[in-house]
Amino acid sequence: MSLVGTVDNAEKYRKLNQKIEEIKNEIGKVIVGQEEVIDQVIASILCDGNILLESNPGMGKTKMVHTLSNVIGLDFSRIQATPDLMPSDITGTHIIEETETSTDFVFQKGPIFANMVLVDEINRATPKTQSALLEAMQEKQVTVGNQSYNLDTPFFLIATQNPLEQEGTYPLPEAQRDRFMMKIHLDYPDTNEEREIVNRFTNELDFSPELNQVVSQASVTKMQEFTREVPIADDIRDRAIRIVKRTRKNDKLDYGASPRASIQLILAGKAKALVEGRNHVSNQDINEMAKPVLRHRIGLTFQAEKEGPDADQVIENITNRV
Repeated sequence: MSLVGTVDNAEKYRKLNQKIEEIKNEIGKVIVGQEEVIDQVIASILCDGNILLESNPGMGKTKMVHTLSNVIGLDFSRIQATPDLMPSDITGTHIIEETETSTDFVFQKGPIFANMVLVDEINRATPKTQSALLEAMQEKQVTVGNQSYNLDTPFFLIATQNPLEQEGTYPLPEAQRDRFMMKIHLDYPDTNEEREIVNRFTNELDFSPELNQVVSQASVTKMQEFTREVPIADDIRDRAIRIVKRTRKNDKLDYGASPRASIQLILAGKAKALVEGRNHVSNQDINEMAKPVLRHRIGLTFQAEKEGPDADQVIENITNRV
């Protein structure tokens, strides 16, 4: 039975919004500021989506993801991408296990077998290793030899990349970028936020406040199911589709976003409504989620890259006109 329209629906919205606020409060014990980024990360998790997190070094990406995994009760794993990283280093491999009576090949799981996997500097891994992540991101499984293994549920892959250093990196191909629901930018903190960051991490040898686990793994799955049931008016849904279609016919773009982007934008709008404490999707939700959902799915022309505008400005122009 659908949750939407039932007698208990308002109460379920209230409880879910309360849990989201508790999650944000717990993260705030460690992370200073970055409210918009945290909202977008939570929205992506509500949609069961993978995240591409981009910022300069030292911005607390790993700390944020690790903190979030603790707060929502998910097993955390971190993979540092390097040029010599092999696919088997991620997925796992078969090893020989000897006993007194037999010798067997046993599959030893790799770090991809966790609920929340952080791949640091994913663009430093070779294309062969990057491709090993595709099956995990899309199918929630990995294949080693002729055997497939299901990943834990829920499963999220959060990859980081540094936009400054391009030497010795392997840019993600379009097909892999499209597997990320959102590309989220972390910007520098303002002066007051940076002062608080410095105070927290210089006054104690090991700043690690006690964090409360707000929800369980099973609760995260239920929250994802409820997110899909958030109502969206037909005209708002159609407008989201038109926004995506406009990226395919734009003189600033070589190519636009696929129908997968339309699906992700509407889902992101539903999650954004829940994060904001509302029980329906607004046009503003679509506008605010358009940049993180679309910015990595469109390709600027050579002229646009040379003279501007950037991808975010193109998306903003489209949302203002549709």
